Amino acid sequence: MDGKGAWRDNVFVERLWKSVKYEEVYLRAYASVSEARASIGRYLDFYNSRRPHQGLARQTPDQAYFNALLPIPAAA
Repeated sequence: MDGKGAWRDNVFVERLWKSVKYEEVYLRAYASVSEARASIGRYLDFYNSRRPHQGLARQTPDQAYFNALLPIPAAA
């Protein structure tokens, strides 16, 4: 499978949702949809800005992404 529908198309999103489910959703009993949205939003903020990831050399996704965007100094 190397065309449309290949397994690797969704592997990163599937891994993210596994983390969301096991580290947030399954541990909470939300009273309403708005409470669930707010709580999952806080978790995603934590996931991206404070939770270190083994696959990113213990950096957060924000650190890995934004550090890669730093401008390269011009040659003198």
